[in-house]
Amino acid sequence: MTDLTKLTLSEARDGLKKKTFTAAELTDAFIGAIEKANPAINAYVLPTPEHARAQAKDSDKRIASGKAGLLEGLPLGNKDLFCTNGIRTTACSKILGNFVPAYESTVGQNLWNAGAVMLGKLNNDEFAMGSSNETSAWGTVVSPWRRKGKDGKPTTDKLVPGGSSGGSSAAVAADLCLAATATDTGGSIRQPAALTGTVGIKPTYGRCSRWGIVAFASSLDQAGPITKTVRDAAMMLKVMASHDLKDTTSVDAPVPDYEAALGKGVKGLRVGVPKEYRVDGMSKEIQKLWDDGIAWLKAVGATIHDISLPHTKYALPAYYIVAPAEASSNLARYDGMRYGLRVQGDNLTDTYEKTRAEGFGKEVRRRILIGTYVLSAGYYDAYYLKAQKVRTLIKQDFDKAWADVDVVLTPTTPSPAFAFGEKSGDPLAMYLEDIFTVTVNMAGLPGMSVPAGLSSEGTPLGLQLIGKPFDEETLFRTAQAIEDAAGRFKAPGDWWMKG
Repeated sequence: MTDLTKLTLSEARDGLKKKTFTAAELTDAFIGAIEKANPAINAYVLPTPEHARAQAKDSDKRIASGKAGLLEGLPLGNKDLFCTNGIRTTACSKILGNFVPAYESTVGQNLWNAGAVMLGKLNNDEFAMGSSNETSAWGTVVSPWRRKGKDGKPTTDKLVPGGSSGGSSAAVAADLCLAATATDTGGSIRQPAALTGTVGIKPTYGRCSRWGIVAFASSLDQAGPITKTVRDAAMMLKVMASHDLKDTTSVDAPVPDYEAALGKGVKGLRVGVPKEYRVDGMSKEIQKLWDDGIAWLKAVGATIHDISLPHTKYALPAYYIVAPAEASSNLARYDGMRYGLRVQGDNLTDTYEKTRAEGFGKEVRRRILIGTYVLSAGYYDAYYLKAQKVRTLIKQDFDKAWADVDVVLTPTTPSPAFAFGEKSGDPLAMYLEDIFTVTVNMAGLPGMSVPAGLSSEGTPLGLQLIGKPFDEETLFRTAQAIEDAAGRFKAPGDWWMKG
């Protein structure tokens, strides 16, 4: 029998429909792969094999009775930021300890209602704060990709899978799930997707409910999938997206059949190329990748238009004021009194201080301090209020651009995957990983990363598509054209399966 873990989500769906294999057999294949490979990859912080087997058994019954859901019997990984009823959820932070929620996130519930199977909870940067999955309390995630040495053979350098959704991107790239949930606050779906040769989409703010997702920055956070193909991402988002009365930022808008959009092509589509994304120091291979993407879309009938987004250069500094400010407020609830870690002190204030000092990692503490500073008396107007005004100008830049173009094409990241420790000691270098992605979150727009090529080191590079609000369909159409031209990129060797 074919190795079932190598299938795409859509291929597995078709196999279950044809009864080529059962949901139980498919799930067992992934459970076996996780048991063998997770010690090397560390993508899962909590595998849930018995829970998955029970769900798969129920799926087989529904398939047999003709009552299958849209994702019936398909095994997924679930980022540890999504609350799971009766299953530990920690946001990969010590401060949540062994917290077990009594409720399910809306996005998760949508998936399980559609018949999907949960293989376990996936690693991420602590509270989603990071671009390399090096800040998790559960340890780093290792990318299945490896650089090529001068002799053309893979080196033993351990590369980051991107972040914060590094467990999601690594698990998908290493065939340890068919697809995975993820979240994106400043690029945390698109950047890891680009670094691992996977597809990632951050939908429009409000398209997916945030209820039951551990908050980082509430006005920026958005859920989305990381998958093996563009079609798989369309399948996932169709189910993940919904209106939710429990989330006041959830938008009451119909969710299209994104998969149906894939066959429409891009003939006549107006593609914008922003000059401000040609940043100083951009490598020649990133520039070539961008030029290739332009050529591919032009070849299948799209028209290319140079555009200007003049406030792009202010997006990253404004983001690193807004996001920490909201994080400072959101993370104030973790005080050791109601749930999670408690370190006993001499008095209440001492208990607060000791709990938060021990419970939060270095990067989270850094962002809380930045956020508290910019919200403090005397600095609110100078920093936070000004950053919000910049945010409005960024959105207005895009609003003007939509009069002339339908979609925007840019690189996803300024560089390929890097090794552990190469950037983590320099917070500014790490923050620059999000230079091409933060504008999308600041403006509340949908953004998508599609694998488009390999670097000179033999590691993946991605192209980013930015769309109009609630026009994810155009992103999927355009992404399909890029995937058709570029092909798929799989991590070579399966070294992680060999112990």
